[in-house]
Amino acid sequence: MDVIVKPTPILNGEIGALSSKNYTTRYLLVAALAEGTSTIYYPAHSEDSDAMRRCIRDLGAVIEEDEEKAVITGFGKSPRDVKELNVGNAGAVLRFLMGVTALSKEVTFVNTYPESLGKRPHDDLIETLGQLGVEVEHNEGKLPITIRGGQPKGGKLTVSGEVSSQYLSALLFLTPLLSEDSEITVTGDLKSKVVIGQTLEVLEQAGITIHAADDYTLFRVPGDQSYEAKTYTVQGDYPGSAAVLAAAAVTQSDVTIRNLSEDSKQGERAIIDVLRMMEVPLTHKDGNVHVQGNRTLKALEFDGDAATDAVLAMVAAAVFAEGTSRFYNVENLRYKECDRITDYLNELRKAGANVEERQAEIIVHGRPEGVEGGVEINAHYDHRVIMALTVVGLRAHQPIRIKDAHHVAKSYPQYFDHMKALGANVEWVK
Repeated sequence: MDVIVKPTPILNGEIGALSSKNYTTRYLLVAALAEGTSTIYYPAHSEDSDAMRRCIRDLGAVIEEDEEKAVITGFGKSPRDVKELNVGNAGAVLRFLMGVTALSKEVTFVNTYPESLGKRPHDDLIETLGQLGVEVEHNEGKLPITIRGGQPKGGKLTVSGEVSSQYLSALLFLTPLLSEDSEITVTGDLKSKVVIGQTLEVLEQAGITIHAADDYTLFRVPGDQSYEAKTYTVQGDYPGSAAVLAAAAVTQSDVTIRNLSEDSKQGERAIIDVLRMMEVPLTHKDGNVHVQGNRTLKALEFDGDAATDAVLAMVAAAVFAEGTSRFYNVENLRYKECDRITDYLNELRKAGANVEERQAEIIVHGRPEGVEGGVEINAHYDHRVIMALTVVGLRAHQPIRIKDAHHVAKSYPQYFDHMKALGANVEWVK
């Protein structure tokens, strides 16, 4: 389904932040890898987190849920033999489970999104799995991928961090379960280091010991460990909230988002600092972010690698800032559900934004007067692109139509409901 976004000068109201997708998928996985029963309070419900639920069930985990919590009995070090797994369009879920299914005899990950996840490469992780003695059959590094494992061996491993930190996370989930100690050396410039911090945080909570160098170039992982059954509470999601905060920033607004912890380790928490640098009036206290937007923003320069999943929302806000903004060190945006630099900027241009791209940069020449709009734009099946283009539509002079906007459900199924609750003029159309 498509969404039509009409000009909306004013947003008002209060919403609760969605539960974090990144933490939910990690907690689901460590609960499945534990012997015994774990409880996860306030888990996210989205296509990505549901993909992890589906796959760990297939591998033998038992999940019972109510509105508040998920209770999971894990399969420990012995996933059930299963012929196929379907991760949908969830890249992180695929990569984490490519690691875990090295403990299985043979599993094929099917390709159900050939125009999105099906185009994304996984060569770096495939190469490292080979170092563990795991045979991987693949389509030039892409789906469908068959893992033939059963008895992976630890030891000295290398993995590239140039494309994604998810490869490293996959190894960090797997290697504690191996009989041997492992030493993982990261080559190249590790992308999204802050997300590795989230993985290590969850592993520590699950009773796993990992010795990490301060710069995350070397990890020593003792072998023969076991995940402990624990109780976890999922914090509010900054990546999804970034788009709502950007929408409040570019309109005349009085908007509050609850449940966004000030001390969160989510890199996308930087959206708060970015909006402050753009001189957006806001306060962040007791887990509540209160934005009183006045439609006036200042340009800025920002290193986007620390906040990858909030960059598109930041760019959407910068479209209306006074001056030229620059978001650098963002090349890994090219390897997401779509090329989030070329594809996204092409759609922004259609709407009337003045943007330029470099290999690892996005440059935005702000138009405080707004953009023309009046066009149909393609979100490329990408939830972050959908949310960011919605922000731009609020300040367009004419409505914009976003194709296939239902793919926002990948991470934030309630996004348009929340935007409507704040007064955004959006409607679904077939």
